[in-house]
Amino acid sequence: MVLVGIALWLRRKPEDETHVERQRRAYLNRVGRIVEGQVLEIVEHARDANDPAAKSHGMFQKRAAPSVNGTQKLLYYTYSISGVTYETAQDITGLEEAKHLGRVAAGQTASVKYDPSNPSNSILLADDWSGLH
Repeated sequence: MVLVGIALWLRRKPEDETHVERQRRAYLNRVGRIVEGQVLEIVEHARDANDPAAKSHGMFQKRAAPSVNGTQKLLYYTYSISGVTYETAQDITGLEEAKHLGRVAAGQTASVKYDPSNPSNSILLADDWSGLH
């Protein structure tokens, strides 16, 4: 019986990346603490499915949402907690229309929600919350 369970677990479909990112945003929106941060920039990246570098952004890597037109929109921001400064990015592909991001500018202050048990895990936007002022 245990072997059947393990076999089924190993054969399960991988979760959709957009679903995983949506769950991450919901978790941070629920448990996150708020700290003041600053928008660095919004960058649109063309995504080539055959280019492994297009799937990773080094230290800025977050789970990438698939896009309809082959582009990914990243919102780079910075914040400090207990003397440690974090610079990161959030994939906001699909959230930009709902959050009216046309007025976002580099240097703009924002509220960042972060996980108190893992301060490098943070968001500026969620489906039902925005830290943009």
